Amino acid sequence: MNNLNLRPDLRNVADWITPNGSVLDLGCGDGSLLAWLSANKRVQGYGVEIDVEGVTACVEKNVDVIQTDLESGLGTFQDNTFDYVVLSLTIQAMHNIENILVEMLRVGRTGIVTFPNFGYWENRWQLALGRMPVSETIPYEWYNTPNIHLCTIYDFGLLLKKLGMKATGQVVMHQGQKVSFLPNLRGSLALVRFDKA
Repeated sequence: MNNLNLRPDLRNVADWITPNGSVLDLGCGDGSLLAWLSANKRVQGYGVEIDVEGVTACVEKNVDVIQTDLESGLGTFQDNTFDYVVLSLTIQAMHNIENILVEMLRVGRTGIVTFPNFGYWENRWQLALGRMPVSETIPYEWYNTPNIHLCTIYDFGLLLKKLGMKATGQVVMHQGQKVSFLPNLRGSLALVRFDKA
């Protein structure tokens, strides 16, 4: 399985993870990231997923997975168990964001979060036209969305600072391509690596 088999955002997450490390993937979906890391970087990993189909897909890929709701916290895991804790495209659907970020750095040395950037220009434009945004990274209507906390790249940085954390890496993307010029305006998806300050 080569890197090209991963979604573009997960390719960038995989690039941040060093060989022979340990990874906890929260909201791991079908386990693609962990399966790739195991095969290509000899990473030991565990996934956490609530969806039964996701858990089944993980098992089929020989990915160790625990079926649980992240809102209940990470009490199953001891302090400093993992090198990396990944939360990909899940944080915007969580109720207690501060708690999950603190828990990520309790059980892991480095956190990696990916989220839709609400500051993306098309989202701003749709709001200016009087509509809630619907886009590639926010594909739901206002009445059926699982997303309850949308933020911009700037907002996320402020939250890390408030929690005594610091960003150690950032990639902003749109349609699978990296965006470097005016990322908070031109990027629809943000990837942030962070540690304790």
